[in-house]
Amino acid sequence: MRMLRFVVAVACAAAAGVVLAQAGADVVKTKGCLTCHAVDQKKVGPSFKDIAAKHKGDAKAGGMLAAKLKEGTGHPKIAATDAELKAAVEYVLSR
Repeated sequence: MRMLRFVVAVACAAAAGVVLAQAGADVVKTKGCLTCHAVDQKKVGPSFKDIAAKHKGDAKAGGMLAAKLKEGTGHPKIAATDAELKAAVEYVLSR
C-alpha cells in the first residue's frame, strides 16, 4: 500500500510540473525578451529568426544559449528557472 501511495504521489508531482511549465512564447514575453528582440526583425538585439539561422544544425546551441542567459555572458543575465530558459531557447531556435 505504501508503494502505491508513493507511485501516485510521484505521478501527481510529475503531472503538476508539466502543467506549471511555461511555453517558450510565454517565457519570452514574461521575461522581457521582446523588449530587445522580435521574431522577424532586428531591434536592439537580433531577431529570433536570425538567431535560429545562425545556430541551425548546431546540437549544442540550446545549452550554450541557455547558459549565456543564465550566467549573463554576452547577454544580460535573465532571472529564470532552467526549465524556463530551456523553453525560451527552444522557442527561439524553432523560429
